[in-house]
Amino acid sequence: MQTSKNQKKLSRSLQSRHIQMIAIGGAIGTGLFLGSGSAIRTSGPSIILAYLIVGLFCFFMMRAIGELLLSDTSKHSFLDFVKQYLGDRMEFVTGWLYWFCWISLAMADLTATGIYIKYWFPSLPQWVAPFVILILLYLTNRVNVKAFGEMESWFSMIKVLAIIILVVVGFALAIIHFKVDGQTASFTNLVSHGGFFPTGGYGFLMSFQMVVFAFVGIEMVGLTAGETNDPEANLPKAINSLPIRIGLFYVGSMIAIMSVYPWNGITTTASPFVQVFSGIGITGLPGS
Repeated sequence: MQTSKNQKKLSRSLQSRHIQMIAIGGAIGTGLFLGSGSAIRTSGPSIILAYLIVGLFCFFMMRAIGELLLSDTSKHSFLDFVKQYLGDRMEFVTGWLYWFCWISLAMADLTATGIYIKYWFPSLPQWVAPFVILILLYLTNRVNVKAFGEMESWFSMIKVLAIIILVVVGFALAIIHFKVDGQTASFTNLVSHGGFFPTGGYGFLMSFQMVVFAFVGIEMVGLTAGETNDPEANLPKAINSLPIRIGLFYVGSMIAIMSVYPWNGITTTASPFVQVFSGIGITGLPGS
């Protein structure tokens, strides 16, 4: 922090790649790696369309946030604009609701962490891993902004690589019609088990709650604006590319998963990612 005329200023040391990876890492998590199994069983292949629709809405939302942030780069986050245009009370309510939202999401992610780690260490109490993660998160947030951005970027890259590997492997298996657990991987699995809307309109609509949950975190760009070294250049680039990238990650992974396994063959008790890799003989992954 730097002080000038008794007014605190942020260091603005986050670069474009930091912002993009922080937002991607925030949006890609439990909703995709662990929760997508139940969402697939609820709606079937039509969840692909649900991801496309929500992704489009997120794109327009991000463009709106971008317009606000660029209209006054001295503002630190979108909450400052809530205060400016809607008043102190709305800023108070919005800020605390947003905080409670992320606390709830953090508990879901910590629970998922306990489930994953317990696979490798069955005798380890499930609360131990989340507790260790909390300590690590606290220590991570105590470092300077640039170091925090670097760590977040590399941690997010692990998620991105996992999705890219899944998509490449899934598409390759579907193209060569590889047999997985006695079933042939093929893109026709998307429509040959009850059609594209096997659970009807009700199942399709019910999937939106998990899909919207999966996209939570994409708005993190609106919180990192105050730490961006060149907001005029970095924010438009990040905002325009993030919804498209995340949408492709989600849509691509859903197509890959349901091409390898029919939608009604996806388990709800483990990660669909693990199910795909375990089906081709890659074991030792969490949640399998």
